Amino acid sequence: QVQLVESGGGLVQAGGSLRLSCAASERAFSNYAMGWFRQAPGSGREFVATISWTGYRTYYADSVKGRFTISRDNAKNTVYLQMNSLKPEDTAVYYCAKARSLNPTLDEADYGVWGQGTQVTVSS
Repeated sequence: QVQLVESGGGLVQAGGSLRLSCAASERAFSNYAMGWFRQAPGSGREFVATISWTGYRTYYADSVKGRFTISRDNAKNTVYLQMNSLKPEDTAVYYCAKARSLNPTLDEADYGVWGQGTQVTVSS
């Protein structure tokens, strides 16, 4: 059974940085796109970033463009989310997910495996 485990969340001040990691127990990890989503208190889950299986194509939500960077290391079965210039509105539980294909997608319905989530809290 495929498992995704997020780590790297925590409490930071506005303007600070965090790097989230998502480790996958998947032999064919490199054959699928990966994504990051987040869910703030009282809100639905929203798209953050996605990356193709090769790492050559990436897409970001408008709210994080220029501040967040998604990357992956297929040899380590790990995807990352570097978050810079954090804002209080970035506070949420962040989830990584594995897509059903090689192509990046913004639709959470296209992701078949989800991690447990890691809390990110940005103080003002």
